[in-house]
Amino acid sequence: MLQDATFICPIPVTDLKRARAFYTGPLGLPYLATSGAGIFIGIAGEGRILLYHSPGGDPPSHTVAGWEVERLEPVIEGLEAAGAVFEDYDLPGLKTENHIGWIGPERAAWFRDSEGNVLAISEPWVAGR
Repeated sequence: MLQDATFICPIPVTDLKRARAFYTGPLGLPYLATSGAGIFIGIAGEGRILLYHSPGGDPPSHTVAGWEVERLEPVIEGLEAAGAVFEDYDLPGLKTENHIGWIGPERAAWFRDSEGNVLAISEPWVAGR
């Protein structure tokens, strides 16, 4: 039923201007449009992120969006150089080293956007790696 529908990832933000600057600046994603719903940011394919105003409150503590990348290390380096701050975890079942942790068979890293939302990057699972 939804296999041909465009995917939109809504992300709550308290400051639309600051969030737009973060997503189009350090993340390098294209600004698409502003509407009454919020700000649309482009992602690969036809999908998009909708940054919508959510007054007050804490951002969600879980990962709200993620990207699959070929290799984590160069992407982490590039994002850090652009100002992204990565999270490090030492939890039961998740310990990061150099910002990278294992989630099942995949390596992943997490950082926060300008509004405190948790974003992730991960590598595709490859047998034998």
